[in-house]
Amino acid sequence: MKKFIVIYHANNEAMQQMAGATPEQQKAGMEGWMKWAQKCGDKLVDMGAPLMGGQSLDANGANTNSSKEVTGYSVLHANDMKEAISLLQGHPHIGMGGACTIEVHETMPIPGM
Repeated sequence: MKKFIVIYHANNEAMQQMAGATPEQQKAGMEGWMKWAQKCGDKLVDMGAPLMGGQSLDANGANTNSSKEVTGYSVLHANDMKEAISLLQGHPHIGMGGACTIEVHETMPIPGM
């Protein structure tokens, strides 16, 4: 079984909308995530967490605010990329609108580790 990192993206407008949601709206939003997690079963290794305040670092040690709009992550197990993508079909993050997207990356084994 291979490991895949799922990265969630949303622009600032979408993030502000989520931050301003009422507790009832937040609960309703999480219901979609729970249904997705249930669909994945044991292939969802780590539901992940929201991310914020990303920093971009360079070789000189300087850092600036990240411009990547990364808002969260999850970790999946799947046989291949096709299966990983199928597990992400109907994901509630994508349903939040055009500004919300998902990337999925296969992790590569490190020799000797």
